Amino acid sequence: MITNSIAEAADCLKQGQVLAYPTEAVWGLGCDPFNQQAFQDILELKHRPVEKGVILLAGHLEQVEHLLQNLESNLRNQVIASWSNRQETERATTWLLPADQHIPTWIKGQHPLVAVRVTTHPLCVELCDSFGGFIVSTSANPAGLTPAKSLEEAQAYFGSSLHYLDGKLGLSQEPSRILNALTGEVIRA
Repeated sequence: MITNSIAEAADCLKQGQVLAYPTEAVWGLGCDPFNQQAFQDILELKHRPVEKGVILLAGHLEQVEHLLQNLESNLRNQVIASWSNRQETERATTWLLPADQHIPTWIKGQHPLVAVRVTTHPLCVELCDSFGGFIVSTSANPAGLTPAKSLEEAQAYFGSSLHYLDGKLGLSQEPSRILNALTGEVIRA
């Protein structure tokens, strides 16, 4: 199913289905992060091991505020600034943050931290808002292949096995960089 409706796409997520959707730079696969079967479906589609973990995508800071509570104020301010002061053409930033009891273990994989990004991509913001919180966001491609950059490329990878939210990619040329908020380590440059 292909839809232009944010409400329909959010309903797919609420019903435990996998959704392909455009993000800042590449197409992503998403699901309800609290639905373990939907998450398992994504891993199977991607041929991705659970140990790697995935990114959580939020539309607003309030959706992930609980994950920032235990950061020192200077780190917290740095994380928030990277999400709120980003120009549309700039590369987005995903931060590894301390996970709290609300984050399912399967989302983190073998890691003690959880990868989180607050997006400025209008379609993704609307999707998270309509869904009611953050969603899983992992690139739309089988492991080892190039992430899809269009609806057609995503369909070529996954066919009719999932739902698609049609829309435009953001203006970033690369997937988000990934930084460890506690150590400053660059995980993906």
